[in-house]
Amino acid sequence: MDVGRTAVNDSGEQPELTLLTTPSGGVPLVIDTVDGVRRAAAMLAAGTGPFAVDTERASGYRYSQRAYLVQIRREGAGTVLIDPVAVNGRVEALAEVLNPAEWVLHAASQDLPCLHELGLRPEVLFDTELAGRLVGFERVALGALVERQLGFRLEKGHGAADWSRRPLPADWLAYAALDVELLLELRASLEAELIVQDKLAWALEEFEAVRTAPPPAPRAEPWRRTSGIHRLRSPRQYAAVRSLWQARNTIAQQRDIAPGRVLPDSAIVEAALHDPTGHAELLSLPVFRGRAQRRMADVWSGALREARELPKSDLPDPSPQHDGPPPPNRWAERDPAAAARLSAARGALTALAERLRLPVENLAQPDLVRRLCWQPPAEIDAASVRAALAAGGARNWQIEQVAELLTTALKAQPKATEKPAEKD
Repeated sequence: MDVGRTAVNDSGEQPELTLLTTPSGGVPLVIDTVDGVRRAAAMLAAGTGPFAVDTERASGYRYSQRAYLVQIRREGAGTVLIDPVAVNGRVEALAEVLNPAEWVLHAASQDLPCLHELGLRPEVLFDTELAGRLVGFERVALGALVERQLGFRLEKGHGAADWSRRPLPADWLAYAALDVELLLELRASLEAELIVQDKLAWALEEFEAVRTAPPPAPRAEPWRRTSGIHRLRSPRQYAAVRSLWQARNTIAQQRDIAPGRVLPDSAIVEAALHDPTGHAELLSLPVFRGRAQRRMADVWSGALREARELPKSDLPDPSPQHDGPPPPNRWAERDPAAAARLSAARGALTALAERLRLPVENLAQPDLVRRLCWQPPAEIDAASVRAALAAGGARNWQIEQVAELLTTALKAQPKATEKPAEKD
């Protein structure tokens, strides 16, 4: 299998793509014993070069974000599929082999947390999705990059499946193995693109930032992300959503079921809007008529009753204070000078991103830019702006590219509005 060819020929035309439906060495058996993990680790240790790594989770089905399958491939060793649940997370032998080496992942920030739970942490990281962004490709999904760079089309379709299911179907396992089949070749191709564009040093900084990123801080009020909550108006309705959300979250966590499968967001919002005061009223609402929800009627009615009986002082604010500046569409009214700074910064960053052939959000974090424009340093000079960017988490390469133009943008002033002509 010639996986090293490029997807575009000398005439610039797209060649016919080769559909991959089966891994080159066949679909590996799933390793589900500790002894099997040890043998797999020894086989991988005998290979050479970096490791291609991927995981499969069951996000739409389970509460946890644990890995239900780990796929690893290395040159000279082939592909292994590990069931970490079956071995109760006992993958120490893998950690000894993998952790000191380089890993190649696609969209690494999605997979690293569940790998960390297993004690698997790379010493060096190469993220093919992030590399694709930095070289300026508009489509950076794994399949799109493999088609563009290597001339192959991957069989897709099981990414959102319930990977906690056992046994796993054979076509799912083929899909999982194919996700690492070409990652190493894709890494080499993207690294060559980065070198041509003189962006390899930028990419290495970005990869290291992803590799060493701490876990995200828990949200202060995660219930506010309930879909459809914008339909509510009163503090009491918000209290009902909060109470139902918390009851649902407790059940989902205990049963390891995705919260939306316990009770959909739409049902929570409908209950908050209608405030049913008894079982009959509750069970007349959409979704609550179902058999599963009838069995849980006491729980949902209790949650609504708790919200209904809260004193006013304990009701949530429909418009809570945000950690950061207000939405930009309000800046012109609240602080015209800040709006002028943001407009100047956005224009300059967009133009620079186009010249550098990369997404503007990869050039400078949008939230950091907004915060700087809303509350700039006391002294607007290059040193102060550089320090503010560094404190906000900007990488060295980003600071070198944007510090000067942001220094200029932060000095922008709102345009003077013409006074209306005085009447005689």
